[in-house]
Formats: sequence, C-alpha cells, structure tokens
Amino acid sequence: MNLYAAAPGRAFRQILGDLLFLGWIALWAWAATIAHDGVRQLAEPGRATMDVAGDMSAQLRDVESRIAGVPLVGDDLTAPFRGLAQQTDNLGAAGASLVQTVETLALAVGIAVLLIPVLLVAVVHVPLRIRFVRRASAAARAVRTFSSGERAELALELFALRALANQPVAKLAAISPDPIAAWRAGDEAVIRRLAHLELRSLGVRR
Repeated sequence: MNLYAAAPGRAFRQILGDLLFLGWIALWAWAATIAHDGVRQLAEPGRATMDVAGDMSAQLRDVESRIAGVPLVGDDLTAPFRGLAQQTDNLGAAGASLVQTVETLALAVGIAVLLIPVLLVAVVHVPLRIRFVRRASAAARAVRTFSSGERAELALELFALRALANQPVAKLAAISPDPIAAWRAGDEAVIRRLAHLELRSLGVRR
C-alpha cells in the first residue's frame, strides 16, 4: 500500500496535511472535553439536592424507627416522619432526574463540538487521501507486474496513454509538440517521458 508519494516534495505536503488533520481532531477533542465538562457543571445543584435529600431521608427514617417503639402512640407519631421521608425521597429523585438530563445533554454537546468541525474537514481530506492511496497502490502493482521485457514496454505505453488522457496540455506540450502523434508512432523517448509523467502524478517511483 502506497500511503505517500515517492516524490519528496509531494510526500512532505501529504504528511503535513495528515498531521494538520490529526491536530485539527485533537484541537476539537480538547474543545469538546471543555464543553462537556462545562455543561456537566449545570448538574451540580441536582447532585447537591440528591445528597441533602438522601441525608434527610435517612435521618427521618431513623427517627421514625425509634419512635415506632413507643407504646400505644408510636404509630401515630411516626406518620409525619414517614410522610416527610417520602417527600425527601421524591426531592432526591427529582435531583437525580436533573443530573441524568444534564449528563445526557453534556454528552450530546461534546459529541457535536467534536464531530461537526472534524467532519467538515474529513469529507474533503479523507476521500482525497483514499483516492491517492488506491491509485498509487494500483499503479505500483502494475509497475511491479510489468517490470521487464515486452511487458515493461506495454506498461510504459499504458501509462503514456493515461498521461495523454489525464495530464494538463501544458505538461504534455513540454514533452512533445504533438504527443499523440508521437505515441501513435511509437516514439520510445516520448512514450517513456509520458509514462514517467503519469507515474509521478500517481505518486509512484519510476
């Protein structure tokens, strides 16, 4: 698999682009963490409510259990404490619900802060890199397959033909005033230069 071009200048630009993309991901991952933690702070009142309600409920139920042992009037005296304990339980449940809602919101905000800017760049960068790797790998396999004898000449003609179809007119004119006629005439020098031009554009060493 050819991840980078054989030409040092182009390979440097590709490596730099990949590093910048990774840095972009790291930057927004850091921003997403900050946003997530910031939203989670909104749940502090809910956590405090849960703690206070839990302590109060435990104390009220302790008092209820103690009073329940009083002869004759124990059940009547425990009723208010039982009701208060239930109310504090409800308050604690409300706090827990608030915490859960904020936690879910914090997760959603963090994911959004990370994914939106990363995907905006990835939809451009990643397909270009995948396209290059596929084309360069296929060209490298072809070069290895047609590496000697008549097959090598066929490979040169094939890549020369691709150059005629894909390369800018200015680059073709720099090789020959009439590259198509030269290719048809079997001009080996022109065919070789055209093939090398196409291979360079594919990121493959000659």
